[in-house]
Amino acid sequence: MDIIYKKLAEIVGESYVSNSAEDKFIYSRDQGLQTPHEPDFIIMPGSPEEISKIVLLANEEKIPLVPMGGGLVLSGLTIPLNGGIVIDTKRMNKIIEVNESSRYALVECGTGQGKLQSYLNKNHPSLKHSMPDSPPGATIAGNVSIHGSGHLSQSEGGFHSEMVTGLEVVLPTGEIIKTGSCSIVDSWFSRAPLPDLAGLFLGWNGTTGIITKVAIKLFPKPLLNDVMLYLTRSIDDVIETVKRLTATGMVEDLISNTVSTEKVWLAGKQAIKIHITANSDFEMKAKKKVIRESLRGMYDTKESGFMPIPFSMKPELLEVPNKIITAFADTDKGGGFEYIGTIMPLDKLPVAVEKGKALAQKYKISFTLGFRVVGRAHSIMFFYCYAFNRDDPDSLKRVREALHETNRTALEIGALPWKADAGAQQNMLSQMDGESRNLIKKLKKVLDPNGIMNPGNWEVE
Repeated sequence: MDIIYKKLAEIVGESYVSNSAEDKFIYSRDQGLQTPHEPDFIIMPGSPEEISKIVLLANEEKIPLVPMGGGLVLSGLTIPLNGGIVIDTKRMNKIIEVNESSRYALVECGTGQGKLQSYLNKNHPSLKHSMPDSPPGATIAGNVSIHGSGHLSQSEGGFHSEMVTGLEVVLPTGEIIKTGSCSIVDSWFSRAPLPDLAGLFLGWNGTTGIITKVAIKLFPKPLLNDVMLYLTRSIDDVIETVKRLTATGMVEDLISNTVSTEKVWLAGKQAIKIHITANSDFEMKAKKKVIRESLRGMYDTKESGFMPIPFSMKPELLEVPNKIITAFADTDKGGGFEYIGTIMPLDKLPVAVEKGKALAQKYKISFTLGFRVVGRAHSIMFFYCYAFNRDDPDSLKRVREALHETNRTALEIGALPWKADAGAQQNMLSQMDGESRNLIKKLKKVLDPNGIMNPGNWEVE
């Protein structure tokens, strides 16, 4: 172990490698409820070349590697299940290029969402990227690699992995490769028309390589933002509302929530937040008019309708990323919440809500349920969010059990657990078509012959 420590220090310098008890404790867990597992070493490389040398050493010594961005995934994907080396990429946080004409940004793997947002606001105020509702330190590379979604997923075409225009990756055998146009020309504008190698690294939980650079699409940033709230009594009306709203083409972001506590105005109802952008007052008024007209036949029945929004409430509703959900974390005191995200078709919404409420009642926990529309309602990212008290062992136990059952329930109703922990991955693999499962096994073996990359994730027996 001393020899390995010395070799790691030779690669990155003494200041950027550790095997101290304090650091191993921190990197053994995330903010969720997954069981901690200590690494043997933590290392913070400063370049793809240093990562390549670390990977070559790990192959030589058969040491597991776990790549980490912001470490905010909650479901344990950066917890070193088999020990080994956690590669913390936070030093690699440069914004390399913003191309205004082709509307993409090229960043290093440790670049946080907040850093790019701030940089664009200051230097390219006419552009923006799709922001997930996560802390500013969550990395762009980490988010795209787990098929994240954000406030432009409805209007601009889907999951953030679909907004990737190019990747640089260190393979599990140490080679540094590029995918997309950047592999041929000096520009990161597109994955088409080439064989799409990016799919080998998106959604694989760091088991097929370590992303070191990522290029993502940027989008025009309109001058004006506003929000409307539409409330329904029936969950079935939510489906029709979403279909009508997405058909207008006037909505930037579409999110719905329902909560358990009777202390808030939303209890017992479904609230749909309609985010609208425009470049003039005329355009904003026109969009709102179209949106109201699209729902007229529904709100005439008095079973649903628009809610007037107090002026003081609007800034909070318009925040990107939106922090409203973080207030829910302290519902039961103790400052804890975790959620199971699921990707599902819109028509599964009623049963998803019904099952979520039943599970919360079964385990006696406070909850909020909700979803973000992805594409023109091609799918939704539905979340089951449970609050807990970190200082209450019984609360932790009940929420852990609820999370495990929620993962199983999601599959039963025809949904797919998102950023699934190792147990939920195995649930999906057990239901997967046999030949597809075998292909995953073959690809991992070809790319990672020594099985060193984040072992315990997407393991096919």
